[in-house]
Amino acid sequence: MRSIDVDCEFCRIINGSAYARVVCQTDVAVAFLPLTPAVLGHTLVVPKRHVTDLWNVDESLAGLIMQAAVRVSNAVRVALDPDGLNLISSVGEAASQTVFHLHFHIVPRWHHDRIGRIWPPSVAYRDDVKDEIAERIRHACE
Repeated sequence: MRSIDVDCEFCRIINGSAYARVVCQTDVAVAFLPLTPAVLGHTLVVPKRHVTDLWNVDESLAGLIMQAAVRVSNAVRVALDPDGLNLISSVGEAASQTVFHLHFHIVPRWHHDRIGRIWPPSVAYRDDVKDEIAERIRHACE
């Protein structure tokens, strides 16, 4: 992992060559408002080191980034008093990642906001299929 990627828009914010409304910084992360927020208060938490996504971050750095995300989430709660909050990180184009620098979206939510529900209707997967998937993931965690 490179510490900075000059072609990355988030790295440009981190190194000061691009503007952002920064709301919080730690030793390892910076939080700022996106240019086009989903709702007011939508905030991004971004590692200062260039890491493309959650699949490419080491666990110790991930823990420190998550600490920053918790801190910013609590600040959003105090500042805006939302009814709820989504914490989202997209990995890959299939998951709608458009900036390939790890980031967490902290999205304050209010009943009846413009976002609406984010999960599709439930699908009734067979138990044997769910058991097989659980075993495959369990094995991969070892």
